Amino acid sequence: MNKKVFMTLILCFVLITAGCSSGLFEDEVLRIATTTSLDNSGLLALLVPDFEYEYEVEVEIIAVGTGQALALGENGDVDLVLVHAPELEIAFVDSGYGTERHVIMYNDFIILGPESDPANISNLPLSADAITKISESNSIFVSRGDNSGTHFKENQIWADAGLDPDQNGEWYNSVGQGMGASLVIANEKEGYILSDRGTYLSQKENLPNLVVLFGGDSSDKNPDLLLQNIYSVIPINPEKFENVNADLSDLFVEWISSIEIQNQIGEFGVSEFGIPLFYSNSTEWISSNSLYIEPQDNLKQENNSG
Repeated sequence: MNKKVFMTLILCFVLITAGCSSGLFEDEVLRIATTTSLDNSGLLALLVPDFEYEYEVEVEIIAVGTGQALALGENGDVDLVLVHAPELEIAFVDSGYGTERHVIMYNDFIILGPESDPANISNLPLSADAITKISESNSIFVSRGDNSGTHFKENQIWADAGLDPDQNGEWYNSVGQGMGASLVIANEKEGYILSDRGTYLSQKENLPNLVVLFGGDSSDKNPDLLLQNIYSVIPINPEKFENVNADLSDLFVEWISSIEIQNQIGEFGVSEFGIPLFYSNSTEWISSNSLYIEPQDNLKQENNSG
C-alpha cells in the first residue's frame, strides 16, 4: 500500500470516528437535578448549551434544593445530581444511589444584611459569632428553610454556635424558597441571610438593601473555613436504576471536568464582577495547572465516595 493511500485511510478513519463520537447520543436526554443557587448564578445557562450542541443531546435542568435533588436521585428520577452538601453527598454514594462523587468547583457562603448592620456582625471572626449576635439582638433573619445545601450549611452554623433555630422568635423567618426568591424576601425585610456568593453577585443590582457583612470581598478572603462551598457531580447508579442514562452521565462528568470547561468556570463573572463566581477544582484541572495553589484543608479536592 503506497503512502498516499495509507494516509487517506487514516484521515477517513479519523473523520468517521469524530462523527460517531459527536452523534453517538443524538436526541438523547440527560436529566440533571441541581441547586437553585447554581441555577440562579447563570453558570449552567452559559455552559449547558455547548454540551447540547457538541453531542446533539438535550439537557433537562431541574433546579431544587440539594435535599430534593438527592431525593430525585434516590428515586431514579434523574441521571445525575450537581449539588453542594459534601456530607449528604458522601452518604448518598455510600448508600449506593450514586456511583462516585466528582468535585468540580467551589465558592463560598457569605452573610448579607442591611448596611446599618443592627447586630454589628461585620468585624467578627466566625460565622457562629455572627449568627449568635443576630439571635441576641433579635434582628430579622431570613432562612431558606428548604432542605437545600445552603439551608444545611445554615443549620451547621447554628449548631456550631450552640443554638437551635427552631427555638427562635418572630425575627427568624423560614421561607421555604430557593436562593433567588429568599434574597428578594431578605431585601424587602432588610434582614440578614446566608447566601452563596455567586447568586448574590449575579443578583446584586436588584438587592439594594443587602450588603456583604461577613465573608470578605472574595472567597479567598473569607475568614471562616466553615463557609466554604464545594460543588460536585454524582452520576446515579445504573445498577440500582436501569432507566438512568449512565453513559451520557459519565460523558457529562468528563466534559465538565475537562480543562476547557474548567477554564470557562474559572472565568465566569470576572469581566462583570472583577472576581470569578466559582473556582475550578476538578482533578483534571488541578493536575494540569502548574499555577494551582492548594486551597485550605476544607477545600482540598476530594474526588471519592467516602
